[in-house]
Amino acid sequence: MPIAIPALSARLRPLLTGACLGAAVAIFSAPAVARGPDGIADVAEKVIDAVVNISTTQTVDANKGSGDKSAGDNPRGAMPQLPPGSPFEEFFDDFFKNRKGGPGGDKNGGMQPRKTNSLGSGFIIDTSGIVVTNNHVIADADEINVIMNDGTKIKAELVGVDKKTDLAVLKFKPVKPLIAVKFGDSEKLRLGEWVIAIGNPFSLGGTVTAGIVSARNRDINSGPYDSYIQTDAAINRGNSGGPLFNLDGDVIGVNTLIISPSGGSIGIGFAVPSKTVTQVVAQLREFGELRRGWLGVRIQPVTDEIAESLNIKPARGALIAGIDDKGPAKPAGLETGDVVVKFDGKDIKEPKDLSRVVADTAVGKAVDVLIIRKGKEETRQVTLGRLEDSEKPVQASVKTAPEADKPVTQKALGLDLTGLSKDLRAKFKIKDSVKGVIVTGVDTGSDAAEKRLSAGDVIVEVAQEAVTNAADVKKRVDALKKDGKKSVLLLVSNGEGELRFVALGVQ
Repeated sequence: MPIAIPALSARLRPLLTGACLGAAVAIFSAPAVARGPDGIADVAEKVIDAVVNISTTQTVDANKGSGDKSAGDNPRGAMPQLPPGSPFEEFFDDFFKNRKGGPGGDKNGGMQPRKTNSLGSGFIIDTSGIVVTNNHVIADADEINVIMNDGTKIKAELVGVDKKTDLAVLKFKPVKPLIAVKFGDSEKLRLGEWVIAIGNPFSLGGTVTAGIVSARNRDINSGPYDSYIQTDAAINRGNSGGPLFNLDGDVIGVNTLIISPSGGSIGIGFAVPSKTVTQVVAQLREFGELRRGWLGVRIQPVTDEIAESLNIKPARGALIAGIDDKGPAKPAGLETGDVVVKFDGKDIKEPKDLSRVVADTAVGKAVDVLIIRKGKEETRQVTLGRLEDSEKPVQASVKTAPEADKPVTQKALGLDLTGLSKDLRAKFKIKDSVKGVIVTGVDTGSDAAEKRLSAGDVIVEVAQEAVTNAADVKKRVDALKKDGKKSVLLLVSNGEGELRFVALGVQ
C-alpha cells in the first residue's frame, strides 16, 4: 500500500533543497588539489600589502558624464554597484544625489559641473613609492590618491602613461616602509598554470581571486600591440590596474580588461603580460613617455592566395603595402610588395609580429630585415626611427566634381576598367599622384566584390608590374591564365594613395 506524503510548505522546500545539495557535495567532494594549490594563501599573505587602491577625482559635465566605460573599473559618471556599508560609498553619494532638477541642479533643470570619483587598483614596484596601474584608471583625473591596504591615503603624482598598452606609472611619498613586488617572466607561463589576482573590485579592496592561464598571446583587437594573458581568475570592475601573480609571488601581468555582458566576471579576463609591462614601465620612469621604434611601412597579411601569387611557401610574413617617403624603410631599399619574414633575428609570421618587434626595438638601432622579393630572399639593414603618436593622415580637400562623360571600358576579373582621366579623378576624388587603371564597376558575386573592390579603386600593378591602361591589365591576366596561375596579385590604391594588395582568382 503506497504511503501518501503531504506537500511541503513553501518555506521548507528551499531548506530541503539546500540540505540535499549539501549532502551531494559532501558525498562527491573533489580532491583538495582540484580546489587549487595550497600555496595561494602563502602568496597572498606575502604580497597583499604591495597591492593598493587607486582613487581619482575628476570634474565632469554632469549633464553628459565623462563617457569612460572601460572594462574592469567603475565607469566615470555612472553609479557603481556598491554593497551597503562600502567604505567608499560616500564618494559617490554627493554626485548622484544632485541629479537633474534636484539639489545642485541649475535653474533650467540641468546640472552644474560636479566632481566624480573612480576607483581602480595598482601595485608597488619600488619601495621609494613607484606604482603601476592602468591608464584608463587615472585618465583625465584632477587628483590621484593611493590607498594602502591598511587604509592610509596618500596623494600621488603621475610619472607617465602609455595609451597604446593602457599602462601608467605613479609615484608618492611613503609615510612608512613599503613592501614592493617584482616582475616575473610571462614568457614562461604555461596554459593551465595557476595565477592569482588581487585588487579592488567594486571598492571592496584587498580581494584575492585565483584561476588558471586560459590562453596566451591573445589578440582581441583592442590596440596595435595586443598580446594578452587570458585568465579565468575572477576580475571585476575595480580590478583594473591590479597585479596578476604566479605562485612564486611574481607579477606576470596587469589586469586590464574583461569580457562580460553583465559587467561582472564570467571567467574571461585579460592581463597585459609582464614582458610588455617591464619595457613600458622602464621607459616611463626614465623618459616620462614611450619611445617606440618606427619602420615607416604599411603592412597587411599574406593570405594563401597572395602567397601563391608571390611564390611563398608556406604563407607567412608581413606584406609591405606602402612606404612612408620620410620613413627609415625607404633609404634602406625596402619596397612595396616585399614580404618581411624576419626582423632583427626574430621570425615574423603575421603583421602583428612585425608591429610588436619594431615597437620594442630601440630607436636608432640598425637591424637586419630579411625579405622575400619576387620569390627570392634578400637582407636589408634598416636604422629605426621613432614612432610619433601625433602623426595623422592628411585629408584630401573636398571639391564639387563635374559630371563625367561615360568612359570606354574593358572587362577583366569581374571589373569594369578604364584609363584615368581628369573627369574621373574629379568624380572619385583621386589625387594626381595616383597612377594606374581605375575601376568603374564591379560584378555582383564576383571574387572582386567579395574582396571589397569598388568603383573608384585604382589598380596600380598586376603581378608586381605597373599598368597604365585597361589593355595592360587584360594582357597580364590572360598571360597568367596561360601559365596556369590560379590567382593574380593586384596592387590597389584608393583616392588618397593608400595601397593594399588583393589576390583575385583568374580561372
